[in-house]
Amino acid sequence: MIVLVIVCGGLGALARFAVDGLVQSRRLGSFPLGTLLVNLTGCFLLGLLSRLNVSGHAMTLLGTATLGSYTTFSTWMFEAERLGEEGDTAVGVMNIVVSAAAGVAAAGVGWAIGASL
Repeated sequence: MIVLVIVCGGLGALARFAVDGLVQSRRLGSFPLGTLLVNLTGCFLLGLLSRLNVSGHAMTLLGTATLGSYTTFSTWMFEAERLGEEGDTAVGVMNIVVSAAAGVAAAGVGWAIGASL
């Protein structure tokens, strides 16, 4: 199990790196869209897994290891703080508010889709 957690965690981190890099290389402006997309897709998938009643080792591997390393609270907060330091306070606040509200909504959509499966 420990080896699987390590592998799944590594895969989640690599996926985050790839998605964030792809989005950030194409973005306009200072809003951290890559991190937002990563966190929203992670919230959606966690909502889906929860509603599908994934539990035990499967949830440990998919939810905790893979999605836990894919999503990133620390980067989200760092980017908000960085925006404030650079004088882009409105975008920093928008990052926090949009990410939190959209994250809850994405988890809800995942939950709802899981209920229909």
